[in-house]
Amino acid sequence: MERDLISIGKMARMSGLSVPTLRLYDEMGLLKPARVDKKTGYRYYSLSQNARLDMIAYMKELGMSLSEISDVLKKEDLALIEQILARKNEQLHEQMRELKSRHEAVERAIASIERYRKSPATGTVSLEYIDRRVVVSMPCREDFYRLGLQSYENSLAGFRRALAEKGLPQVHSYNVATTITSADFAEEKYVPDRFYAFLGPQDISRPDAEVLDSGMYACIYLDSFDREIESAGRLRDICRENGYRICGDYICEVLTEFNVFDSRTRAMFLRLQVPVRF
Repeated sequence: MERDLISIGKMARMSGLSVPTLRLYDEMGLLKPARVDKKTGYRYYSLSQNARLDMIAYMKELGMSLSEISDVLKKEDLALIEQILARKNEQLHEQMRELKSRHEAVERAIASIERYRKSPATGTVSLEYIDRRVVVSMPCREDFYRLGLQSYENSLAGFRRALAEKGLPQVHSYNVATTITSADFAEEKYVPDRFYAFLGPQDISRPDAEVLDSGMYACIYLDSFDREIESAGRLRDICRENGYRICGDYICEVLTEFNVFDSRTRAMFLRLQVPVRF
């Protein structure tokens, strides 16, 4: 028996673990040495104990913590293993959903920057087909068109807090939109109605998700918050002049921001848009 034992250092090299890790496993009861020298305190292991190390490594790969593994090994309960793994499985699915959501947000950011680079000159009006969009929204609390940019900043901060309470990270409040009801827009009443945050297609199952229908939109691009009302009026006038029937709310979408260049004010690239029929 004694001849089959190896030192903790050799056991560490064979298993690919460190000596402190094996000592930790001993302290937690995950793997006790086959023998401990009473005089020196040296730990010795049997080669057959590698099977237990393989099991610990496998459980760690499944996402189990050392404390969970210790509990399972002590109780020798398969039902407990199944319960822990079921919980880990749901956690992994949640992480995958979060990663997918972030991935789609990154893709939207890339598309927005590309759209900016290829967009017509500021003030140019265009007709565009815009695909269906999934959003979450909340009412605008302040009339920032009347009160100014500082009011918009306060409203945006409140919207971001509301999104965080819904479990949505800040990446969703980078590409936002505000709306004016179609009735107010037609009567030239510039009163903000709602904030929108854009989600991914998979988020349609959220209970608070809304859908902006696909369709043709009359659009105008802008690089200044201060000129939005003037440009929105021009957009409405051009629709009337060309016989376009506005069939939904006015939307001001922040396609991207450029605050890497100026920290003193919010530099936004906007797409003003209204759904139209002919």
